[in-house]
Amino acid sequence: MIRPRLLAAGLPAVPAVVLAAALPATADQLERNFAGSVQLDYMAVPTEQVARTQALDGATVELSLKLAMDYGEHVSSSVKVCVACHGLEVGMAFFDLRVADQLVIRVGRFTPAFGEFPLRHDPANHRTSDKPLPYDMGRMLRLDEWNLGVLPAPWVDNGLELGGTHFFGEALQVDYAAYAVGGPRGGSGAADFDYRQSRSAESYYIDNNSRPAVGGHLAVTVIDRAASVNLGASAMAGTYDPDNELEFVVAGAQASLRTPHATLRGEYLVRRTEMGLGEDPAARFRYGPRGDGSFDPFVLREGFYAELEVPVGRVDLVARWDGLRRRGNVVRTSALRSDSAVLRYTAATSIALRGALRLKLGGELYDFSDFEDELVIHTGIAGPF
Repeated sequence: MIRPRLLAAGLPAVPAVVLAAALPATADQLERNFAGSVQLDYMAVPTEQVARTQALDGATVELSLKLAMDYGEHVSSSVKVCVACHGLEVGMAFFDLRVADQLVIRVGRFTPAFGEFPLRHDPANHRTSDKPLPYDMGRMLRLDEWNLGVLPAPWVDNGLELGGTHFFGEALQVDYAAYAVGGPRGGSGAADFDYRQSRSAESYYIDNNSRPAVGGHLAVTVIDRAASVNLGASAMAGTYDPDNELEFVVAGAQASLRTPHATLRGEYLVRRTEMGLGEDPAARFRYGPRGDGSFDPFVLREGFYAELEVPVGRVDLVARWDGLRRRGNVVRTSALRSDSAVLRYTAATSIALRGALRLKLGGELYDFSDFEDELVIHTGIAGPF
């Protein structure tokens, strides 16, 4: 296992080593590329007179700015900042050393390879105004009660990743990645992740327990003239508390079918998280001990989405079904039960206005097991630049 302190100590030297390994490059040989995307979305909850108590409704801007630089054939770097409901965030700051297509070494701050949706999480890269519930990062209803989804996207962290792509002929593509990163964070004796610690610059973006989380991703794509099929799996595990005692494991599976006429995609995520029981579990948790007198410290959180996207001229039609389920004990102040779920049904459209600028319209029906059903309407404009 890679020790984070040794990794952190080596990070400042890595860019120098990487650059030294590259061919000498003059200023004329450097290639810079600046790109970005922006989305303005208005979220209305007509079933609530004041929805602020359960959602970040109203107008929200998501802005992404990225600068990439190539130092020749084998070395590149990328820096990205984004602004959304979480404030200003450093979305990436890393170097890539490309030994070959089959081996790329990435070091710095980046989104570890996990699942399919994080690859297109920028608002200009997906057709709905918000993200699927397993990857939600602040736009779902009852976000405080649910503490967001399974693994909010983009999950940004510091560390090292080895990955690559290999083609077997023209019809089969294999992508892989393995990484060691700081991992999710939470307080001592926490009952779940604290996402503010993971994305807050006030904590210096450092690991809170001096132990990395490790993970990997593997995907296979079969390519044909008429269609392409993608299947993949991801996993990540580690500890998330300062005392290095509370464990978590996240796993996911992905599948997609792309044709010229439609795209069908889906993912399933599951996370098993250990809670800190404290000195008096009976006083902290709502449900009592098991038959043997002990308290179960683990919570199982599941999420899924299935999405159909159909282009019709300048209009893309989207239908999505997604949901979350949480099973396990809850603290006494929680509004959830030992088995809680939410299902959401979405109908949306994305209309090309001019160039890559698109108008996004959508309606969502939330079906909660613990609260009243709710209706949400999204109106947004998004595009790259």
